[in-house]
Amino acid sequence: MYFHLLHLGRVPYADGLAVQQRVVAARKAGAIGDTLLLLEHPPVITLGRNSKRANVVASDALLAARGVELHEINRGGDVTYHGPGQLVGYPIVDLRGDLPGKKGPHLGPVDFVRLLEEVLIRVCGDFGVPAQRVPGRTGVWTVAGGSILEKKVAAIGVHVSQGVTSHGFALNVTTDLREFAWIVPCGITDRAVTSLELEVDDAHPATMETAANSVARQFGRVFGRQMVAAESVEALLGGDAVAG
Repeated sequence: MYFHLLHLGRVPYADGLAVQQRVVAARKAGAIGDTLLLLEHPPVITLGRNSKRANVVASDALLAARGVELHEINRGGDVTYHGPGQLVGYPIVDLRGDLPGKKGPHLGPVDFVRLLEEVLIRVCGDFGVPAQRVPGRTGVWTVAGGSILEKKVAAIGVHVSQGVTSHGFALNVTTDLREFAWIVPCGITDRAVTSLELEVDDAHPATMETAANSVARQFGRVFGRQMVAAESVEALLGGDAVAG
């Protein structure tokens, strides 16, 4: 059993969404196996199914001047920012497959999110950053110390259709956190955001490349699969891949 792994680099949000939709369709048809897309977006704000437009606090004029797009999408969660220095992962997974913790005919969406959180907690650990879940709040957070509250280092929001997942997670690696001031991240007002770059020590420098390698490695370990890299979307969808 394995996961296909495709690293797309930095692509506009609409282009990444189009690739994701093609891969989801292929997975639903059984033409390919479970797949993890890794990519990075130019500045964009996405509004999930549970989002409130009021949580975009920047004016339309400011966002337009900065070239920031807004997209309303079908993932769970509230408002999220994506931008350079943030590693985005779109796991396209059939929840009816052989997955850790599956007790019935399919793995529940909440259990799937818990697995994604576990991947990202381990990734943070690879960089010497203690991370944890916070009860009642999806995502991954730095460990609070003393009077310091937890800070969110990764956001998660997924969609499930016909048993197949889409959308996924966003890990702040070297992200310019000032751009989160354009929104109320995930609708949460009492916690700040952070990045691996700000939390690591000198012995564990964080780059997009090292973070992507860590995500791929830990994804394979948590899901119990070998990660098999695809060279391109065409190679992935063109018949070289098989369901598994």
